[in-house]
Amino acid sequence: MRGPRRAPEGPVRDCAPGWLRYAARMKTSAVAEPPAPARKTPLRSEVRPADTWDLTPLFPDDAAWETEFQALAADYEQIAGFRGRVGESAATLRDALECEKDIDARIETLNQFAALRTTEDSADSAALARESRLQALLVRIGEAFSFLSPEIQALDDATFDAFLADPALAEWRIALKKLRRLRPHTLSASEERLMALGSAALAGHQETFSQLTNVDMKFGVVRDANGRDVELTQSSFSSLLIQRDPAVRREAFAKFYAEFSDHQFSLASSLASSVRADVFHARARNYPSAVEAALFRDDVPLSVYDSLIASVRKNLPALHRYYGLRKRVLGLEEIHVFDTYVPLVEGIETDIDWDGAVDRVLAAVRPLGGEYVATLGHGLRDGRWCDRYENKGKRSGAFSYGTYASPPYIMMNYKSDVFSDVFTLAHEAGHSMHTWHSTRAQRYQDYHYPIFLAEVASTFNEMLLTHHLLEETSDPRMRAYLVSRQIDDFRGTLYRQTMFAEFEKRIHAIEEAGDALTLDTMQAAYRELLDAYFGPDFALDSQLSLECLRIPHFYNAFYVYKYATGISAAVALSQQVLETGDAARYLAFLQSGGTKFPIDTLADAGVDMRTPAAVDAALALFARRVEELEGLLVD
Repeated sequence: MRGPRRAPEGPVRDCAPGWLRYAARMKTSAVAEPPAPARKTPLRSEVRPADTWDLTPLFPDDAAWETEFQALAADYEQIAGFRGRVGESAATLRDALECEKDIDARIETLNQFAALRTTEDSADSAALARESRLQALLVRIGEAFSFLSPEIQALDDATFDAFLADPALAEWRIALKKLRRLRPHTLSASEERLMALGSAALAGHQETFSQLTNVDMKFGVVRDANGRDVELTQSSFSSLLIQRDPAVRREAFAKFYAEFSDHQFSLASSLASSVRADVFHARARNYPSAVEAALFRDDVPLSVYDSLIASVRKNLPALHRYYGLRKRVLGLEEIHVFDTYVPLVEGIETDIDWDGAVDRVLAAVRPLGGEYVATLGHGLRDGRWCDRYENKGKRSGAFSYGTYASPPYIMMNYKSDVFSDVFTLAHEAGHSMHTWHSTRAQRYQDYHYPIFLAEVASTFNEMLLTHHLLEETSDPRMRAYLVSRQIDDFRGTLYRQTMFAEFEKRIHAIEEAGDALTLDTMQAAYRELLDAYFGPDFALDSQLSLECLRIPHFYNAFYVYKYATGISAAVALSQQVLETGDAARYLAFLQSGGTKFPIDTLADAGVDMRTPAAVDAALALFARRVEELEGLLVD
C-alpha cells in the first residue's frame, strides 16, 4: 500500500561541519617538532571486523542476498492476481494488503543490506551494481503494485466504511485510514504506473550528488597543528575546524570549498534537477506546492513550518550576541565561519575512545530504565550494531537505519578527538532505540514512525547527555565547556536547520514561479540568508555561498525543519522526564510507531507543536545559555 521504496538513508545526519556540535581542543606543543607522518585513511579491508557492523542477521553473505533477490524477482508478480478484485470483499482486500506487506518486508531487508554495503565503500563496484540492480527491480515491482492504491481509493465511501468495520481488516484500520487521506492526491492506475516507472529516473540526481561528493571530489592535504599531513575529507574537515591555529582552519576551509567551486555548475545543476523533481511530483499529485506536498503525509500544517521560521527570525539577536562573544573570547579581529567551531574553553583536552563514548551515553540514558540501557549497551558493544570509524570510500556523516526484522544499524565516522562525536553517537542511538521499541510494540504496517518524530527521539538523548555531563562536574571551566557545547548544539540544530528550511522553501518557490533556478539564483538566495543569520558584524567569506551545494539533505526536501522542531520537542520531553523521574510517557512515545500522526503523538506525550511555545522555550534556553557563558568566560 505504501509501495516498494528506494533504499532509505534512515534518519541521516550531515556531521561535518553543519552538524558540528562541539569538540575538545586538540593538544598542541610549544616545542617545534619535525612533521609527523601523514595520517592516512584506511581501506575498508584494513578495518577490524569488531569495529564494523555485523550484517549477517540480514544475509550471511552476498550469495544469500543474490538468492533472495532472484526469489523476489520471481515472486512479486503474484500481486497481479488481485488486479481488479480489490473491491470484491474485505477479505480480498486483506489478502492483497498482506501480499503487499510480505513483498515490502522482503524489500526492506534486501534494501538495507545493499544500502549498507554501498555505504561501507562508495567506490565498491560490486556493491554499486547490487544496489543498481535492486533499484531497477523496484521500478518493476512498483509498476506491478501501482494499481493497488488507486483501486482502494476508487471504493465509494459506503463500501470503504463497511470494509473498515469488517473484522477481516481489523489489523489494517490505521493504515487504511491514513491511506484514505491521500485520495485527492492518488492518480488513476495508469498514471500511477507511469509515476512508478519514472521514479528511479527522477531520483538520479541524488546518486550523482553522492558519487561526486563522496568519491570523485578530492580535497587535498592539510598540515594540522601537530605538523601532521592530514588528508582532507568530508569527515576530517570537522577535526580540522576545531584546531586552535586559525591558519589551519583557514586552509582547511579554503581547500574544501575550492574543490566545491571547481564543481559548482555540476552541483547546481544536480540540485536544480532535484527541486524540479519535487515540483513535478507536487503538481502531478495536485498539491498546492512542493512544501505542502511534503507536509501533507504527516498531517503537519504549513503554519508549523512558517511559525518555526518566524520564531527563529525573531530570536536572531541572541545568535548574533553569541558570535560577538565568540569573537571576543578568541581574540579575533573579525570572525569567519571557520572560527565558529573551535572550542572557547582552553586547557580542557579530551581523547575519548569508543568504549568511553559508549559509557557516557549509557550513563546519560539511565533515566529511561534498565531495559533501555541494557539493550543499547549490547548493541553498541557485542551486538555490532555500529560501523564505527572512517575508511576510504565510506560515506561521510552518520545515520541510523533499522527495519522491522533487523538490528537498528548505526553508521559513524567516530573520532576520539572530536568530542561532538560522543553526542552524535547519543543522537543515532536515540534513533536506533526508537526503532527497537517501535518494532516490538507495533505490527509491521504500523511500525514506521515519521521522521518528524525520529528527530525528537534522537535529540532527546543528546539533551540527557548534556544534563548528565553538567551534573557530573563541579569545575566551572568544564561547565563553561559543556554550556558552550550545548549552545553550539542549538546553533547547529535549531538555527542552522531553520536557515536551511528557509532556503529550501525559497528555491522551490523560484521553480514554482517559473523563474530560472541557476547557480546564481541559488547562491543569491543563500547569501541573503547568511547575511541575516550571521548578522552585520560577521565576516562572510564569498566561498560560503557554495555551502548550499554541499548539503545532502537538500535532496530530501523539507526534511531539515524536523531537526529544529525535534530539538524543541526534545527539550520539553527531556525536562519532563528529568523533573518527574517518570519515563513511562516517553517510552510510550517510542512505542507508538506510526499509529498516529506526529503532531497528535507529541500531544499525547505532552508537547503541542501546533503552537510556537515549544520552539520559543528552546530559543529562550539558548539565550539563557549564552548569558551564562558570558558570565563564565568574560565577567
